[in-house]
Amino acid sequence: MTIMTVWPTIGAYRVGRWVGRLSGLKLGWSFFTLGKLLALATIPVSLAVFAWQLLPGFCRRYCLSNRRIIVQKGLGAVEDRAIGLDQFDTIEVDVRPGQDWLHAGDLVFRQAGNEVFRLAGVSRPEVFRQVCLSARTAWLSFRDVIAQQAADAV
Repeated sequence: MTIMTVWPTIGAYRVGRWVGRLSGLKLGWSFFTLGKLLALATIPVSLAVFAWQLLPGFCRRYCLSNRRIIVQKGLGAVEDRAIGLDQFDTIEVDVRPGQDWLHAGDLVFRQAGNEVFRLAGVSRPEVFRQVCLSARTAWLSFRDVIAQQAADAV
């Protein structure tokens, strides 16, 4: 059962983060900044990266189900890779240079301090992080209840 699906932003790609770094420049006066001028100038680049990531062979999405997190590729949503909700203990938000202006970040899943999975360029990453942690807590609680019931039945 799918809980939530998010699509990566252009911040998942090097060119997109470059646009974010340029657009984030604050040199200027009040509303009129160099970054805003560069944001306008790089609209064609941003649109090209956005269109590229929608191509059938390149599009991907991050899907949270009630048991795992799945990276799906292509228009048919073919599973590329996944991680179970019990295969990590923490999730960190890693905002790389240029992603802050795009309101994006990478979600880094860790088990015992080691990185085991990464979702690049997640839009509003803190929201998705909280939903993933809530789903993880629910899954682990459910699994524990089922194990306790099985132990009591014996």
